[in-house]
Amino acid sequence: MTLKNIIGIDHAVVSVKDLDAAAGIWKNLGFTLSPRGTHSAKMGSGNYTIMLDPDYVELLGVISETEHNAPMRKFLAERGEGIERVAFTAVDSAAGAEEITARGYQALGPTDFERPVTLPDGTVSAAKFRVFHWPIAEAPGGLRIFACQHKTRETVWIPELMQHANTAKRMKQVLIVTTEPAKDAAHMAKLIDGTTRNESDGAVAVPPGGDRADFVFLTKDVLAKRFPGTSLDGAPERGGVALVFIAGDLAAAEKAVGAHGAKTDVGVVVPPANANGTLLAFVKG
Repeated sequence: MTLKNIIGIDHAVVSVKDLDAAAGIWKNLGFTLSPRGTHSAKMGSGNYTIMLDPDYVELLGVISETEHNAPMRKFLAERGEGIERVAFTAVDSAAGAEEITARGYQALGPTDFERPVTLPDGTVSAAKFRVFHWPIAEAPGGLRIFACQHKTRETVWIPELMQHANTAKRMKQVLIVTTEPAKDAAHMAKLIDGTTRNESDGAVAVPPGGDRADFVFLTKDVLAKRFPGTSLDGAPERGGVALVFIAGDLAAAEKAVGAHGAKTDVGVVVPPANANGTLLAFVKG
């Protein structure tokens, strides 16, 4: 990767209609969730995070309608719940915004924001971020991308929140379903000055750097072949569709997800209908 100010995937954003209900669903899948966070009045959103190493998943919901969250509300209205966007780790968001603007993509931001964080000892601190977005129209396979600079990593990656009953350790892949995997993968690679890698089943991967999770673009038919026997009800026709996690113990993952998922030849798989429009897979490292 030649972009100097981003380092691989930082977190995946799963947009949901009912934030607290979604938190309950993911807790029942064996994830440890952070206390609920509330963003600024301008952003009008709230979240729960599922902290891994070195990445995480963010459950994001609308608290009040604002101009800022209009794209997310449009996503929920048109597609329904699921993976709406993915963030890269930004080394320097201001420099990163200048970097992509110089390549012809007018950056949105950088924007600073923060949210209160209740620490394990009961004290309240703040998680502070600086983000920039690629233009909303530049969404490979329907997946928006942005970059997030963490100013206070110690209030986000809290050890007590990184232990999960399902033994999820980190993300391995973010899967995007599309009718044109090669075209959309090339689009993603161009946006981040990356490369593509053809896979044997017709999927096309885009490694985002930093030894982080790969993007994988694939058709719905290929998705079904990768997860045989798993219902794809609730999956989109186009867009972010699945998160693949490396798990420390598949037996523990199977026990944690219970009746919400099943052990398969792939690993432990939770269908989209049981995880807010997102297929989840727990696999060996």
